[in-house]
Amino acid sequence: MKPENITILIVDDDQDYLFQLQAKVRQFGFNTITADGQREAERLIEKVKPDLAIVDLMMEKEDSGFILCYKIKKKYPDVPIIIATGVAAETGIAFDIHDESNRQWIKADRFLEKGIRSELLKEEIFKLLSLTTKE
Repeated sequence: MKPENITILIVDDDQDYLFQLQAKVRQFGFNTITADGQREAERLIEKVKPDLAIVDLMMEKEDSGFILCYKIKKKYPDVPIIIATGVAAETGIAFDIHDESNRQWIKADRFLEKGIRSELLKEEIFKLLSLTTKE
């Protein structure tokens, strides 16, 4: 699969961050669809199956991202999800998705702190989609 045939859903209630992330992902060659919160994203996934989702954690509520991940995985179990959040910096709380007890309720494949370097984001997206980067 080529990046131009792949659609990535990006969900964040911070319009500036949403715009920046969308620009980065488009630079990598992917198509994007965006939502500015959990509710809008839920409406979108009823109509469109993304190939990958990048979701903020704290949106309408503190756990909106977790709830959205759960709903995406329930509808589309094969869609990889990256949670991009600033929660650790804001609250001091960190989540380890590699811990089996956390994997039971955190339905994300990667957990990245906001301020993600472009190279790391690209690398994670390509890994999750089993694509190779040609640079």
